[in-house]
Amino acid sequence: MNQKYVHGYDAREGSRLMDQAATLAEILHADTIYAAGSKVLEAGCGVGAQSVILARNNPEAQITSVDLSRRSLLAARERVAASGFTNVTFHQADILRLPYGDDAFDHVFVCFVLEHLPNPGYALRCLHRVLKPGGTLTVIEGDHGSVYFHPDSRYARRSIQCLIDLQAGMGGNSLIGRQLYPLIKSAGYRGVRVSPRMIYVDSSRPGLVEGFTKNTFIAMVEGVKDPAIRSSLMEEADWDRGIRDLYRTTREDGTFIYTFFKGVASK
Repeated sequence: MNQKYVHGYDAREGSRLMDQAATLAEILHADTIYAAGSKVLEAGCGVGAQSVILARNNPEAQITSVDLSRRSLLAARERVAASGFTNVTFHQADILRLPYGDDAFDHVFVCFVLEHLPNPGYALRCLHRVLKPGGTLTVIEGDHGSVYFHPDSRYARRSIQCLIDLQAGMGGNSLIGRQLYPLIKSAGYRGVRVSPRMIYVDSSRPGLVEGFTKNTFIAMVEGVKDPAIRSSLMEEADWDRGIRDLYRTTREDGTFIYTFFKGVASK
């Protein structure tokens, strides 16, 4: 599996992922509920931001969370333990070469993973193997092309495009949200349903202003400044203006809109 991660692995990125998970928990996961006793595979758990939410929402399910990064797994294990949950087991594994037998899990959960893979369709087929007949797949991805905001700014839009271009150059696809239906269907799943989960933010929603616009999205864009400048995708002065303009959307008269996509299917 591709080990490149455009956002990096530093402490700030870990904090950003936790802010994102906490802010979006209700919007993305209120309907991610599994029956008691279900065996659930979380494919690509990272630092455990989603693992905590899965464990909280499904206290009687048996969750197996896997990731390729030993460092991320250590953080995930500590985070889940600190939250008091005991229904999650962590394994270091590549989702393209899972060490489980056929039909091993009742459900498979994948969140913010496919966007980083050079061949997400193949990854979905690998996950199909370990899913029981009649079991379900849940996939959640964003789409950076869905962003729009007020006041508009070509510099802000260009800074976002830098992130899209850098991720594409590493073999990923930050526009993958719009492709979930055909990706899941072509991987052999049945009954595919995709629902958009729009995040609308204005100053009447201060929790989303801080948790999503500032601490999740703008922080994510800010994180690629150095490679964007080194790659000559944008002049530094224009980049800085773009970031200022993104923060401008968080003021009293600003708005910010982003759409996630949640796909559910069965085997």
